[in-house]
Amino acid sequence: QVQLVESGGGLVQPGGSLRLSCAVSESIASLYRLAWYRQAPGKQREFLAFWTRVNMYAYTDSVRGRFTISRDNAKNTVYLQMNSLKPEDTAVYYCSARRGPQTDDYWGQGTQVTVST
Repeated sequence: QVQLVESGGGLVQPGGSLRLSCAVSESIASLYRLAWYRQAPGKQREFLAFWTRVNMYAYTDSVRGRFTISRDNAKNTVYLQMNSLKPEDTAVYYCSARRGPQTDDYWGQGTQVTVST
């Protein structure tokens, strides 16, 4: 069982930045895929970005150029740097981890991000 704990959410003004962290309970170097998702009220969970062990990255169109996924293997932590935040970025943000390309995802409990004046 991989455990993930997100942190770093909060209230930010439009145009501002936040960095989310996801602490993982085991070596992230051993995991195949780490990803960030979000879920706004009344909407389905939305993929944002992933990194894979073969060093592939991907972003959804709505955040490409504004959000950056990164990792610190020594800290077993994955980050999501979010810049130029918009009110429509308001959501609960989740990280996920996967042991293999076709295995189930493990999920954290989420962290709330609110973009508002």
